[in-house]
Amino acid sequence: MTNLIKWLVKFLQTLIILLEKKEKEYTPKTLVEDKAVTKKPTEDKGVNLLIIRKIYSEESIIGTLYVNGEKLCYTLELPYRGNQRSVSCIPAGAYGVKVRPARQSATRKYVHLIVEEVHNRSYILFHRGNKPKDTRGCILVGQTYSQDFVGNSTLAMNLLMKEILHLGGEDINLIIKNT
Repeated sequence: MTNLIKWLVKFLQTLIILLEKKEKEYTPKTLVEDKAVTKKPTEDKGVNLLIIRKIYSEESIIGTLYVNGEKLCYTLELPYRGNQRSVSCIPAGAYGVKVRPARQSATRKYVHLIVEEVHNRSYILFHRGNKPKDTRGCILVGQTYSQDFVGNSTLAMNLLMKEILHLGGEDINLIIKNT
């Protein structure tokens, strides 16, 4: 089983390298300038989260979230607006992530994730919500999606946290890619 996990992690890392080459070809100049790459995935341990942003509108960005190479759910973020607090998604790049207990949050009464080391930003969370109005620059998760909407968010959040905790809940790495 351990060899399979190692192989999957290496496969995901190779896929990420290939996607990075494609991203450079298609990423608008403003996104490249603001990209804050702060942490690389570990090679043989930890949890690797990958968001592939794929549907862009004036109100939101819909993406797909993968955990260690396996599709888990969909994401909803605000459109990129210069990485401004509360009105923009964070730049594509690599980030560290931590599990955050409910007791550490004034607004989230459930275990969630906090993205770390985001340039000029703080308290970027993975949390429940369905529409752009439910996020202030954070990442919403859902089991279904449609235009500017993710559905079954509580189920998606519960599955995400269950999977991360099952994998140890530490050494969590996030890579976000634009398509």
